[in-house]
Amino acid sequence: MAERGQLPPPAKRLCCRPGYGSGCRPGQRAGSAGPGSGALCAGPSSAAAAAALGLLPLGKTQSPESLLDIAARKVAEKWPFQRVEERFERIPEPVQRRIVYWSFPRSEREICMYSSFNTGAEDTAAAPGGAAAAPGGAADAAAAADENRLPFRRGIALLDGGCVDNVLQVGFHLSGTVTEPAMQSEPETVCNVAISFDRCKITSVTCSCGNKDIFYCAHVVALSLYRIRKPDQVKLHLPISETLFQMNRDQLQKFVQYLITVHHTEVLPTAQKLADEILSQNSEINQVHGAPDPTAGASIDDENCWHLDEEQVQEQVKLFLSQGGYHGSGKQLNLLFAKVREMLKMRDSNGARMLTLITEQFMADPRLSLWRQQGTAMTDKYRQLWDELGALWMCIVLNPHCKLEQKASWLKQLKKWNSVDVCPWEDGNHGNELPNLTNALPQGANANQDSSSRPHRTVFTRAIEACDLHWQDSHLQHIISSDLYTNYCYHDDTENSLFDSHGWPLWHEHVPTACARVDALRSHGYPREALRLAIAIVNTLRRQQQKQLEMFRAQKKELLHRGVTSITNLEGWVGHPLDPIGTLFSSLMEACRVDDESFHGFSDFTENMGQCKSLEYQHLPAHKFLEEGESYLTLAVEVALIGLGQQRIMPDGLYAQEKVCRNEEQLISKLQEIELDDTLVKIFRKQAVFLLEAGPYSGLGEVIHRESVPMHTFAKYLFTSLLPHDAELAYKTALRAMRLLVLESTAPSGDMSRPHHIASVVPNRYPRWFTLSHIESQQCELASTMLTAAKGDVRRLETVLESIQKNIHSSSHIFKLAQDAFKIATLMDSLPDITLLKVSLELGLQVMRMTLSTLNWRRREMVRWLVTCATEVGVYALDSIMQNWFTLFTPTEATSIVATTVMSNSTIVRLHLDCHQQEKLASSARTLALQCAMKDPQNCALSALTLCEKDHIAFETAYQIVLDAATTGMSYSQLFTIARYMEHRGYPMRAYKLATLAMTHLNLSYNQDTHPAINDVLWACALSHSLGKNELAAIIPLVVKSVKCATVLSDILRRCTLTTPGMVGLHGRRNSGKLMSLDKAPLRQLLDATIGAYINTTHSRLTHISPRHYSEFIEFLSKARETFLMAHDGHIQFTQFIDNLKQIYKGKKKLMMLVRERFG
Repeated sequence: MAERGQLPPPAKRLCCRPGYGSGCRPGQRAGSAGPGSGALCAGPSSAAAAAALGLLPLGKTQSPESLLDIAARKVAEKWPFQRVEERFERIPEPVQRRIVYWSFPRSEREICMYSSFNTGAEDTAAAPGGAAAAPGGAADAAAAADENRLPFRRGIALLDGGCVDNVLQVGFHLSGTVTEPAMQSEPETVCNVAISFDRCKITSVTCSCGNKDIFYCAHVVALSLYRIRKPDQVKLHLPISETLFQMNRDQLQKFVQYLITVHHTEVLPTAQKLADEILSQNSEINQVHGAPDPTAGASIDDENCWHLDEEQVQEQVKLFLSQGGYHGSGKQLNLLFAKVREMLKMRDSNGARMLTLITEQFMADPRLSLWRQQGTAMTDKYRQLWDELGALWMCIVLNPHCKLEQKASWLKQLKKWNSVDVCPWEDGNHGNELPNLTNALPQGANANQDSSSRPHRTVFTRAIEACDLHWQDSHLQHIISSDLYTNYCYHDDTENSLFDSHGWPLWHEHVPTACARVDALRSHGYPREALRLAIAIVNTLRRQQQKQLEMFRAQKKELLHRGVTSITNLEGWVGHPLDPIGTLFSSLMEACRVDDESFHGFSDFTENMGQCKSLEYQHLPAHKFLEEGESYLTLAVEVALIGLGQQRIMPDGLYAQEKVCRNEEQLISKLQEIELDDTLVKIFRKQAVFLLEAGPYSGLGEVIHRESVPMHTFAKYLFTSLLPHDAELAYKTALRAMRLLVLESTAPSGDMSRPHHIASVVPNRYPRWFTLSHIESQQCELASTMLTAAKGDVRRLETVLESIQKNIHSSSHIFKLAQDAFKIATLMDSLPDITLLKVSLELGLQVMRMTLSTLNWRRREMVRWLVTCATEVGVYALDSIMQNWFTLFTPTEATSIVATTVMSNSTIVRLHLDCHQQEKLASSARTLALQCAMKDPQNCALSALTLCEKDHIAFETAYQIVLDAATTGMSYSQLFTIARYMEHRGYPMRAYKLATLAMTHLNLSYNQDTHPAINDVLWACALSHSLGKNELAAIIPLVVKSVKCATVLSDILRRCTLTTPGMVGLHGRRNSGKLMSLDKAPLRQLLDATIGAYINTTHSRLTHISPRHYSEFIEFLSKARETFLMAHDGHIQFTQFIDNLKQIYKGKKKLMMLVRERFG
């Protein structure tokens, strides 16, 4: 390796000639042999030429393998080479060569596993909780694009491109060069690669490319695949120590000197140091027999495992965690978890090592303590990663063939992590109150701890508890090891019987724990055993279903009489941390997967690596323990339906509740991928009937616990699946599921006897259902699905409508259903469905009643929509909503939206109304308008007047209502608005009367010169002026009383002096008259009030004036002078006014100087 500028990995053991030193014997342990301390081994030489033995190719041969090759291959797989040397005093060189030859890995699958993420489809369902092992769905395209950049793919490309050269195998060491072709921005580079291996596993790799990654680099892949694919082109030598044993002293000296000469700059200092130590009698090197040989294979004590760069695993996980979910870090961590599962499936010990490294980094995440201190919850995606971490540890400790000391080591580590303060709790919400059900097993554990003394359950608690589980139960061993394990003479029909009535084996265990066993068997590469146990569990669940049905029938009368129950499952199977139903479903679906066998074969593994093939499923031949006509597919579907229909209590905490919804949707999504045939439809019918008849043991039973997880999402799937085959059953199921008891006012109480796996919960609080809005939306979706399906069926529509009105409590969701029904009823390509339109209208009316007295930002939209819907239903519907407006609308809505829309031309045209119908509608609208005006004159009077214009009596009535309300409840702005309307309609005297009434409510202070009512005051004065002197004389006292703003008063004064009062008559005729005198009433009163207002305003402004307002104040005085001068003695008054200012405010010298400059 020196010629490549890189030191070789340290040798694993020491080798010496037999008899070297008096105390040396083969296999003796050396005292302190440095980093590669191992055993001494004999290496007798052999003169036989190995060239005579041809290297056998890996593929199929035309003739049988030789006994030598068969034996050498088995030895190479299982024995460390030191044991071979110890066992046999003399090993012929050809035998050594075949052992060395077969010691290199022969499968490309492991090379792929250590050089790429698993992008195949086979393990995507392995992870509980839906943590996919590979990108899926929309991510497939991106995954395909990234695939070519994976080290494994790049390594294949380098190999196919002829970039591997100088390949040499010396003992258990492979070396070679890999040329990286020149790229656009980088020149061609040559990488030196060295690989050590032992018992068909690569134990160390080095490459001069300086790769820093979890995976082997592409150059290591290329060299490894070269050795696997082209073994006959690799020059093979025995370990270097064997070659050295064959040399005499002169040859050895020549060898050393040539080596030093070729590489003197690199090795000369080391060579001299070693020489000095060897020549020193007391040196440490002379205390050890033999010398290290990096090519000599493994010591007996060496752990036989694939090379894993632990430091890089830790660094990568730390990096992904630090990114906090950005840059695809969550996906990368999920892929690392998938890599752990891949290793477990290959029964690779690095799976547990890698998970340990990942867990240590997760526990060291600084965000944990920060979140705990702040009392905030971790993100949902991060929480799911912790779930997968806990599930993987459960798989590892449940390895059916792990050693006791290994399990003890894992338990110690898990307890250490579990005791850390920041260790996340299982439910994601600072612990839960569930009993320890994981260990409530036949194998024994105390599940009846007092809840107050129980510690919080962390993500590791289940794995810790699982360390107490074992696989020694003889019944369990028989189940997983044989397809023929039956007992047809077994007639024990008790609850925990070992066999059912068919004689088929049952497995009674806490269901999530039993399913965790299935997951562990699958994860550790025992698919047949996992399948056998899964079938026994499903048969147990089906038998349990039947027992529950019988139990409910025996107690049905009493339970239905009470109408409530406190029976429920504390631990639901869907949404459970161990995902028991998902595990059973995936195990059974894998068994019935139709796939190309060669996809999993060795021959074309690399060609198919990474292909996400579309999978098909079919009813494969029946298993021994299935009913006639059943298959793995029917069993998978049935267990999914059993799990989804389980009556279970809603868990505490936001995360746990979201997980219930998410897992339910994931499982239904998988079911939807399966095409239903007659066999599966029978399963659906069977389960639907059971769910309806099983009482409190089913989520669709007649009586369930108040805080039960609702069945809306599941029932929608059942409904759409059953509808084409059994509509009656489909509707019955969906209608039963519509309830949402947690929102009902009555709470259940009481209890009844129950089987051991059912827990009694006495509700003592209103539940904190964090996902209630999602649940209500799912309830709405179920109702909408039924409405759509029931189009054209009057009886069904009435039933669905009744269910909606009874069970849905959200006005927004009822409104959505009303809109959905309206859209379905009025599709463009068909005639309107009048029954569905009536349902839509009825739902809309319910929304109106529900939101009448509550604030709702969509209320106006709802009212407009209801009128549109009623229009589509017909004239009688419009008349009805107007007749009953007070139960549906506010007075403002009724007049401004409902009646106005009904009276519009578009409505008349849309309904094709004749004169009689128009008049009837108009009469209803006028009656509504007058009723609303009486109830709320402030907001409805104007609309009422508008609606009653064409009916004299109604109009007069509306006007009188306005007059009656003017003195009490109406504001000046409302009165001014109606007054302007009256003028516009040609009633100036009525407008004047209303304007005078408005003036009595108005009060404008001296500084309100931008008040919005100013225009109304000016308009009122102009109206009075146009009507005549008397009207003007009547309104001016009101103006003087109400308006204190000088600029407004002066504006009114000027307007009144420009023209003669009444000059423009009602019909445009000019009156010949004189201008009004300012010295006489009423203008004299207005002039005096204006001058007084200017004086008061001036004093008010001077009390808090600042220098920056001086110029503005001078302009104000200029306007005041103009008004003063309108009086015959105005000049004198203004001069006195200015003199007073100078005297009173003489302290404001600068301001008074400006006053003198302008006014003298």
